[in-house]
Amino acid sequence: MNIRIRGLIAPEVVTQVRNYGKLMRVNKPIGIWLLLWPTLWALWLAGEGHPDQSLFVIFVAGVFIMRSAGCVLNDYADRNIDPYVERTRRRPIASGAVTPVEALTLFAALGLIAIGLATMLNRPAQLLAVVGAALTVIYPFIKRIVSIPQFILGAAFGWAVPMAFAAQTGSVSQLAWVVFGAALIWAIIYDTFYAMVDRDDDRKIGVKSTALLFGDADLFVIGGLQLVMLIALVFIGLRAELGFWYFLSVLVTAGLMAYHQWLARDRQPAACFKAFLHNHLIGLVIFIGIVLHYSFNP
Repeated sequence: MNIRIRGLIAPEVVTQVRNYGKLMRVNKPIGIWLLLWPTLWALWLAGEGHPDQSLFVIFVAGVFIMRSAGCVLNDYADRNIDPYVERTRRRPIASGAVTPVEALTLFAALGLIAIGLATMLNRPAQLLAVVGAALTVIYPFIKRIVSIPQFILGAAFGWAVPMAFAAQTGSVSQLAWVVFGAALIWAIIYDTFYAMVDRDDDRKIGVKSTALLFGDADLFVIGGLQLVMLIALVFIGLRAELGFWYFLSVLVTAGLMAYHQWLARDRQPAACFKAFLHNHLIGLVIFIGIVLHYSFNP
């Protein structure tokens, strides 16, 4: 079947579709997971273990579309920077495989799909979706202006949380904002690990990041943020009246955070990148804790 399809489609078309997929980071799903986990936390908490099935589908699709759109716009914004960074020089726009015009067209197409998904939500969630879209557009350009672009990234990655509460319950509760805060802090943590990989290149080309801002105190500051996130997670558990399984997941999360500190102890780029990737497990563990709580306390 696959051979027949290839025979019907010109090889150059197949190649270009693959380039578009790389531009959307379809081949690197870590960003999807990091965006998806807080969204699932919110859906399960807002629905008290029984989220609306249609909302589940809409939000999962939205995570994929918005993450893809963000990657496309990010590479467009960095088209004059990526060729000079070893890790990014082979990205589709930087390498010339995709033109800037093609990238903007793809971003517009993804944006239209996102709008279509938003129309399926209630009014409060739609209004919040406008803010989420603005954050997605702002982030790729903010790292040239402020020293804490990870804060904007965290807001963008966590914005699905108040949207999910609004879509599920019609309002955004205090619990929703605490979950959003935890997601925002978490994004600053893992994206600082990520920024530590490119610190030398970013310093040369003038890109700002928390890795540069924190300097030699980077791991100390990350440790402080990890502690704040753990406190927020405990508060979430108390506020939502979660039980043993959830708090066990918070304890496991603390162990994972300690492991990430150990990985990055020498600030080697490969180790920092591994710590970044490994953060995916934190989102998974917390989600498992929430699901297990509602499974045994229906």
